[in-house]
Amino acid sequence: MFLRDLGETEVGGFGIASVKDLLYLEDIQLVRQVCTAASVSFDDAAVADFFDRQVDRGLPLAAFGRIWVHTHPGDSPQPSLTDEETFARVFGQTDWAVMFILARGGQTYVRLEFHVGPGGGLLVPVEVDYTRPFPAADQAAWCEEYLASVQEEPWPLLMSGPSHLEPAVADFDRYGQPVDWDSWDEFLVEVADRGHASSLHHHHHEEDEGGLFDDDRF
Repeated sequence: MFLRDLGETEVGGFGIASVKDLLYLEDIQLVRQVCTAASVSFDDAAVADFFDRQVDRGLPLAAFGRIWVHTHPGDSPQPSLTDEETFARVFGQTDWAVMFILARGGQTYVRLEFHVGPGGGLLVPVEVDYTRPFPAADQAAWCEEYLASVQEEPWPLLMSGPSHLEPAVADFDRYGQPVDWDSWDEFLVEVADRGHASSLHHHHHEEDEGGLFDDDRF
């Protein structure tokens, strides 16, 4: 929750689980990433370095490469369409994986999916286990990790309405969108997608351009 509240964007990382209980998180680690209020894009080299470090520690892949954790800056933890597409594309070939979302108000969404046999998925309850020892809080170190890993990407200034919160009809027409003010949040995401589609770190670029995680200590 500490890292979640340091900025106004989403933040993503990998959950590191106990080898004896793969659904028991002992740590969450960030990697270099570019973030907006609606997406997180991990740097490929940083992900590879993270995996190498965990293997050097002697951890199996299942303990550090199966639980994808990210935050939502709003109060809703429900996965977005981009979240679902990323989860399916990146983790769809694994035997199992977890999508963990923590919203601003503390609400959580955790889904465990199996991709072997008939497959399937289920929602998993979340609780904090105070019976096991854990390292003391180190907010200074957490701040350093956040500053070293998270780069915030501002929204593109494409609106021609009277303010950045009031788009003009032309803005919708420019991107082929219907004029539906109830869809403003979705329109912002679409504008960001189109405006940054050529970036290697954006969450809608092509597979061959790189980008393992192109979506999206919490």
